[in-house]
Amino acid sequence: MDRVNQTPVREFILLGFSKFPEWQHLLFIVFLLLYLLILLGNAVIITLICRDRSLHTPMYFFLGVLSCSETCYTFVIIPKMLLNLMALSTTISLVGCATQMYFFLGFAVTNCLLLAVMGYDRYVAVCDPLHYTVIMNGRICLLLVAACCTGGFFVSLVGTCLVFVLPFCASRHVHHFFCDVSPVLKLACTDTHSHEIVIFGLGVLVLVIPLLSICASYACILVTVLHIPSATGRRKAFSTCIAHLTVVTVHYGCASFIYLRPTSSYASDSDTLVTVTYTIITPLLNPLVYSLRNKEVKATLWKAIGRRTFSHKS
Repeated sequence: MDRVNQTPVREFILLGFSKFPEWQHLLFIVFLLLYLLILLGNAVIITLICRDRSLHTPMYFFLGVLSCSETCYTFVIIPKMLLNLMALSTTISLVGCATQMYFFLGFAVTNCLLLAVMGYDRYVAVCDPLHYTVIMNGRICLLLVAACCTGGFFVSLVGTCLVFVLPFCASRHVHHFFCDVSPVLKLACTDTHSHEIVIFGLGVLVLVIPLLSICASYACILVTVLHIPSATGRRKAFSTCIAHLTVVTVHYGCASFIYLRPTSSYASDSDTLVTVTYTIITPLLNPLVYSLRNKEVKATLWKAIGRRTFSHKS
């Protein structure tokens, strides 16, 4: 190996969407608008849940925490991506890259675990409604959120350490718009097979097991709902679950496509497009789905708008 390639890498260049130079400004405008919508949507959800006592239930508590996590999750990625699109800062230091990966994975895994907890919450609400308030009391809800956050950032710490203990000396061009596991791991100038196996195992732990838990919860919900005699009761039970299932399908589908396969199969173009879905579209989808398909959230929102309009007129 020549002397240049033996020089340790101290910073990376995020190539992002550099293959489409003529689209850079348009992409900047589109992603900026989407980011502002994500911030607005999640801020509305969090504000409504905090201010309206009728939404002080376990389901909305978990939704509020998910909205907070999604907001932080996008903050880790999108501002840097917008700077890259304007060619203001395409480089990122080694420490900055590791930090971005750590917080991205931490919030991403936390979201996966929160979705599983929300599935369990719906299971208890539908299948054991008489004991719902006892099982999902305030202390249990706080413990479940704490466990999700602790588990998410512990897995993130392990995954990030597995990547950044490796030497980087061959190339510093990351074929992605942020420091994700596969594109950074491909830059290591040593054998990464054992690290890939452990990272794949972590992917199974945080994607497959929570997804199986959600499937089991909804299988029980389906059996219970089918035994409800009235059509109105069945519709009401299903309506509380549709929004969650929609988000789960998009989130786990895209994340599984990226992380449940070998690093060697990473393809920069197609994977970047899929990553855009779960880093930008899914956080945007959450407030839209949960507000548009949820009568209680819609009623609270219109009540808040009506109250504000009345106060302005007064």
